[in-house]
Amino acid sequence: MSNLLRGTMLLTGATFLSKFLGIIYVIPFEALIGHTGSALYAYAYNPYMILISISTMGIPLAMSKFVSKYNAMGDYQTGRRMFKSASLLMFITGIVAFLFLFFSAPILAPIILPSNDYANSVEDVIFVIRMVSFALIIIPSMSIVRGFFQGYGSMGPTAVSQVMEQVIRIIFLLASVFILVKVVDSNTTTAVGMATFAAFVGALGSWFVLGYFWKMRKPFLDQQVNNQRLDSNLTTKDMYKELLSYAGPFVLVGIATPIYQTIDQLTFNRAMAHIGLNEISETLFSVIALLGHKLVIIPVTVATGLSLALLPVITKSFTEKQKDVYIHQINQALQIIVLVTIPAVVGLSLLSKEAYGSFYGISHELEITAPLLSWYAPVALFYGLFTVTASILQGVNKQNFALISLGIGVLIKTICNVPFIYLFEAKGAVFATGLAVAVASGLNLWKIKQTTDIAYKPLFKRTLLILIFTAFMTLLVLLLKWILTAFVFDETTRLSVIITVFVCAGVGGYVYLWLCYKSTLLERVLGARAKLLSRIFI
Repeated sequence: MSNLLRGTMLLTGATFLSKFLGIIYVIPFEALIGHTGSALYAYAYNPYMILISISTMGIPLAMSKFVSKYNAMGDYQTGRRMFKSASLLMFITGIVAFLFLFFSAPILAPIILPSNDYANSVEDVIFVIRMVSFALIIIPSMSIVRGFFQGYGSMGPTAVSQVMEQVIRIIFLLASVFILVKVVDSNTTTAVGMATFAAFVGALGSWFVLGYFWKMRKPFLDQQVNNQRLDSNLTTKDMYKELLSYAGPFVLVGIATPIYQTIDQLTFNRAMAHIGLNEISETLFSVIALLGHKLVIIPVTVATGLSLALLPVITKSFTEKQKDVYIHQINQALQIIVLVTIPAVVGLSLLSKEAYGSFYGISHELEITAPLLSWYAPVALFYGLFTVTASILQGVNKQNFALISLGIGVLIKTICNVPFIYLFEAKGAVFATGLAVAVASGLNLWKIKQTTDIAYKPLFKRTLLILIFTAFMTLLVLLLKWILTAFVFDETTRLSVIITVFVCAGVGGYVYLWLCYKSTLLERVLGARAKLLSRIFI
């Protein structure tokens, strides 16, 4: 196995592990702070995520490409000069982003909460936003170091630091919240403030890891600079011009979800108050922004991970103008999303009460949170489609269009969100997001077809087959759920809903995969990877 392939697999595994940890920690976190505390946490994190992306401007990934290019030419000094200059730039933009978020908190908070007639107050929101803002000081410059190592084809520093950042953040978050809530008996606001500050602590841990790798590898890096074969003699202006051309606008696609959630954050509570539902507004917002979203994003993470693995080969085939090859690969990437996501979101909708209760416990709030999750689950299909289609556009050198489709989606979300909430209550925010992401995904599919002249007929045919298999799965899940709730469990407890989810999802998922396997659909969509499942069905 080549070093590049091994490094890519390592980085992919680390990214998946980080996302998995980012989903799992929410279970004990919600148990400690509840739904209103979770809503307060989301109020701080959404603007923070957007500012992280804006402050870095896609430069870390561009740094990787820049360093890789000049290293291949034997010019190691130019990459080192760019690294030093960009590190300073990212430190400055991080400071600017920190100051902006810290001092704009009193402006943002009254927009998020129009009054103090909620479980959280405007002062609470100001506090947590300011606590999370400290992480902006160091994360942008830290990401440059990761990009520099990746430019050398070294994925280990990024992978290890990424996992360590998440592990340290979660340990600090849960420990501090537990001590404040259970030991010191402090208020929820202070606990959530420390939870958001955990982003800064996790980033510091990552810095130490990257510093260790830098110390270990610096002699080798210096040796390469001393022995380089040529010097491109680029001016600082020329270097930044090239670097920014690599960064491009595509980075904004990565913050599509935070943008949609920020629109909810700025309009949801106000609209709910206007229709007289301010008492349950924050509880329902926590479902959309954090607790339910973590469940919805699980199938998206799996599906996009499988699909995006094809992106490098799509790019290579397109560059080499192997039309039949890249059209097949694009269809395969889209089919993977449909294969994984459709049964997952249908199952989550059917078992919304049981799934939500399994993760966050049985409470009186379950009667209003679970139905909202059932409506939110199908949006996962469009999240996955948008992510993959935007990446395909990058592969066929049309990444600028992804910014256009995202802008149209954001415009639709902005226009529709409040009217939809007035019409459909909390579900309206979900409908507005679903419509926005669906339109953006549809536009991306149109642009892919226009660029590659791809035929979507194989995708439509296999989607129809997947829907048929999902219908069989649905009937089985409903039957099992009825048997368990009517004849096995006398009352609803956390144990009973966990068993129900385990049985229904396990049996339903197995039957779905068995149907896909016996029909050869798995082999046609996943290719050689389907052989890993063959032992299960023999």
